[in-house]
Amino acid sequence: MSTDVLTLNIPDFLERELRLVNQEFLTEVLARGLQAVKIEHALEQYARGGISFGAAAHQAGVSLSELARHAYGRGMEPPFSVETLAEELSTSFHKSVSG
Repeated sequence: MSTDVLTLNIPDFLERELRLVNQEFLTEVLARGLQAVKIEHALEQYARGGISFGAAAHQAGVSLSELARHAYGRGMEPPFSVETLAEELSTSFHKSVSG
């Protein structure tokens, strides 16, 4: 993985918190936060009718079933499709076999 240096202006309280963590942890926090924001924005666009559910999943960079789980968590009813069901069953099966 290649890396770049990024300079950010952040509030003092956040800077103090971040000085206490290592780079690996900070990178994980940023990656998870970015993913969460992408999912939120995609669901907002879907809810407004701006994009399809499939397009929202693609925009967020997640599978249909993962986006459906986030949608349900926000009280939304994502559309049901055979593709989503197959993906859910496949994911559940792989988890039960490997876990």
